[in-house]
Amino acid sequence: RLTDEQLRDHARAAGAQQVARAALLAAEGESKVWATLHQLIGVKDGGRFKQFAQALNLGQLLDKANVHLARLSQRYRLVPRLDEGLPTLDFDLCDLWQVGERVAPRSLSGGERFLVSLSLALGLSDFRTVQMPIETLLLDEGFGTLDPETLTVALGALSQLQADGRQVGIISHVVGLRENIPARIEVKPVGGGRSEVAVLG
Repeated sequence: RLTDEQLRDHARAAGAQQVARAALLAAEGESKVWATLHQLIGVKDGGRFKQFAQALNLGQLLDKANVHLARLSQRYRLVPRLDEGLPTLDFDLCDLWQVGERVAPRSLSGGERFLVSLSLALGLSDFRTVQMPIETLLLDEGFGTLDPETLTVALGALSQLQADGRQVGIISHVVGLRENIPARIEVKPVGGGRSEVAVLG
């Protein structure tokens, strides 16, 4: 039979054990935070942390690009690629026509890749600021890979940008663009390594 003093000692020990257990759980939680920071920052030149920060910027770019991509294609959505739950500097596409199946950009057709690239370019231009305004967008080629329907969609999106106050320039040799772009500059070779520049529209 335990004495009153032994019971009091047991109660004090049990209380101390509960305090110690709570402190251990708190320390384990804090150690996980530091372990995660160590994983991100690394122990040498901080390369992992730089990659993590860049991956967050990529996520913001994908969000902005998806706004434009939704106007160009109802099928795909850009999503960051994860590695052990952490964002990377790569991305995939979520195929909304295939129950959200992820596909790699290289698996897209030429026209689809163009629309994704255009969406990324437009998303990047959305980062403009007062100190660094981006009011002019130049697109160099890529239109030759588009079928007539996709070309119409792309030109419609560019026309909307122009209506919103941005200048859009297209550098292309595709003849079919001429009837859709009234104001253009044509460069024609005249021989001897020389060219003539004509402003039309």
